[in-house]
Amino acid sequence: MNLHDFLTHHGITANPFADEDAQTDPVFQNRCRTSTFHPNWDKVYGDPSSPATSIVFGEKGAGKTAMRLQIAALVEEHNSRHDNGRSFVIEYDDFNPFLDRFADRLSGRKRRNPAKVLDEWKLWDHVDAILSLGVTSVVDRMLGSYQPSGSPANRLPDDAVKRLDRFQKRDLLLLAACYDNSLTEAFQSRWYRLRRKLKYRPWQSWAIRGIGVAVKAAVLGFIAYTKNYSWLMTVWPWLIIALGWAPWLAQVWRWWFQAHSVSKHLRCVTRDTHPLRQVFMQFSARDINGQPLPNKRRTDDRYELLYKFQGVLQALGFTGIVVLIDRVDEPHLVQGSLENMRGLVWSMLDNKFLKQPGLGLKFLLPIELSEYVQHENHDFFQRARLDKQNMIPSLEWTGESLYDLANARVAACGDEQPAPQLRDLFDDTVSDRRLIDAFASLRVPRHLFKFLYRVLVAHCQAHVGSQPSWQVDAATFEAQLAHYLTDQQATDQGLIPG
Repeated sequence: MNLHDFLTHHGITANPFADEDAQTDPVFQNRCRTSTFHPNWDKVYGDPSSPATSIVFGEKGAGKTAMRLQIAALVEEHNSRHDNGRSFVIEYDDFNPFLDRFADRLSGRKRRNPAKVLDEWKLWDHVDAILSLGVTSVVDRMLGSYQPSGSPANRLPDDAVKRLDRFQKRDLLLLAACYDNSLTEAFQSRWYRLRRKLKYRPWQSWAIRGIGVAVKAAVLGFIAYTKNYSWLMTVWPWLIIALGWAPWLAQVWRWWFQAHSVSKHLRCVTRDTHPLRQVFMQFSARDINGQPLPNKRRTDDRYELLYKFQGVLQALGFTGIVVLIDRVDEPHLVQGSLENMRGLVWSMLDNKFLKQPGLGLKFLLPIELSEYVQHENHDFFQRARLDKQNMIPSLEWTGESLYDLANARVAACGDEQPAPQLRDLFDDTVSDRRLIDAFASLRVPRHLFKFLYRVLVAHCQAHVGSQPSWQVDAATFEAQLAHYLTDQQATDQGLIPG
């Protein structure tokens, strides 16, 4: 008996339980992403026009990645309905590029030990990485990139350039100089394109260079006019020319040191000193003097740069930023180690950062890290103030909520009315109460989908196509449940691979 025929008989056009990963699950992506939610959804999602921080701990397969995709999708939907009061989405879930660049800055001895690398990773490195993702997304859209980075929720208004005043244009160019990280275009050419797009003209910077050109032209012109070329053999013409270029040379010297310092302390974003110096010199002195730069090992400058980014976004209609933090167990430096995960995440658990106005950080963390929280000292809790962060200690599913989830997926895959129900797939010997109790023992959606897929396959394999059976009986259900729970227990104990 064919599984496709079994599902078609019940009016189901796609297998509701074939995929287990939300990122590649077409049923979730196309049919359930904006309609099926965890019971704690409202506490995590909050108000997209005024985002707040949430910290969620959940075991593998509990739906953390699905929740991240749902938040991004619903913020996109919210933004499409509002010109103002929108939220800018930064998906901070791929740490490898930032950690690789960061590790390259360390000594060979430290680089070989992932724990030592992560011990050096600080809060300001996280802020640098988040700003890099956000600024790159804005610049991509400003320049009309064919495939802009970041979430589709970050669409800019058509009059984006007109909304920015001179100082906001300066701020965006300064942020782009430090954080824009496009992989498709050279840093300098992209920055110059952005400057032209914003119509930012640094007259004072050009005037300083013009003085040098004018003095040189005047000296050489005077010599040519008097035809006294022997003066070129003396020091005086060259000294006058050097004095004319002195203001520009002083700028070169000053901004070389600034660029070198930024390149040194911006550890997770690649910046070369010479191109960065050239970009810095394109700003007028009155616009850039006293502006914060990521040129020290501290968070103060990063907070100021974050304020600037928020100011630019506010002018573009975004009143908040939602940062989605997920997959902290996947970077190759973490290697599945809880200590390494802690080293990566813990620096972000700072109340000043978590309660930054207009910033909503959505932490989707492995359940194992919650045990570290319980054993932290008083200083940690005073710094993190987790009691104020909408913390969910465990992303738990009851048997009833898993039943509703499975039922919603079956109904979403139906092609006729009334929609098919999960109950239709099982005969009367399998009661609703038994289904709920069995689902409760599976704990999370991933195990539920694996189990139901296994049950349906086993049922179809037990019958021939000429004598089909259109409902799963109790014997098949119980046998497959017992096998699955045994296999899962062995997986949890590390006896067989997951």
